[in-house]
Amino acid sequence: MLQQIEKDISCPYCGEVITVLIDNSVPHQEYIEDCQVCCRPIEFVVSVTGDDVDLVVRSDF
Repeated sequence: MLQQIEKDISCPYCGEVITVLIDNSVPHQEYIEDCQVCCRPIEFVVSVTGDDVDLVVRSDF
């Protein structure tokens, strides 16, 4: 079963707060997703340990 949680982040480009879905069934992930407001690419680095989800977003990749 796919597990997802919602996280609010600030776009590193435009500063808008957007809600993203994180798949917490995968322990380590790195991927790029476009901002829902300004459409610029955001790099996501996700680490999942138990119930803890560490999320870092970057624009300079």
